[in-house]
Amino acid sequence: MRRTAYEMTSEEEINRFMSEMSYGTLAMQGEEWPYAVPINYVYHRNQVYLHGSKAGHKMEMIRTSGKVAFSVSKEYAIVPSYFSDPKLACPATAYFKSVLIRGQAELVENVEEKAEVLGALMRKLQPEGGYEPIDPADPDYMPRIRGVAVLRLAADSLTAKFAFGQHLNEERFERVCGGLEERGTEGDLQTAELMRKYSGRCPIHEGPAGDGNAS
Repeated sequence: MRRTAYEMTSEEEINRFMSEMSYGTLAMQGEEWPYAVPINYVYHRNQVYLHGSKAGHKMEMIRTSGKVAFSVSKEYAIVPSYFSDPKLACPATAYFKSVLIRGQAELVENVEEKAEVLGALMRKLQPEGGYEPIDPADPDYMPRIRGVAVLRLAADSLTAKFAFGQHLNEERFERVCGGLEERGTEGDLQTAELMRKYSGRCPIHEGPAGDGNAS
């Protein structure tokens, strides 16, 4: 049964998560089997952009149909069953954020838009610089901009799940949260803060605030 407590509808939260992450999985309709590939992306102007070769199986599938699904996710912590139940294995779970986009992959032809998107991708993945800005007027960049495929995902639907124990009753919630805090890895402490944030429960322990932003 789908847990509606996990659904995230805040555009701000979704945009922040999509901007933090660097890759997702692109799924396409194959001739015989579905085809999925992990791929870097940039979330630019509230849209997902991808890049790659103009040739190859991925582009063949996109040109055939154009219908795609794109999934981005991050696992924050594995939660063992004994955090909340000393006997049963059933409560074992993982806490995560995920976004699923369904829509059309559109080939970007405008060189200015392509240069802007590629520049945004470089700033995301290579923030330290070390290269000349991507400029379509630069004769060294122009043939490369024209030679690369840039795809824009036109979303027909977007759904997000941020699963951090929102469905737990107070007692079990505190057991899990306490277990994470006692185990004490950086990911555990961040997960415990996110549990309290998304459930609306006030933190018990004072400490450095975490906003859930992770690159």
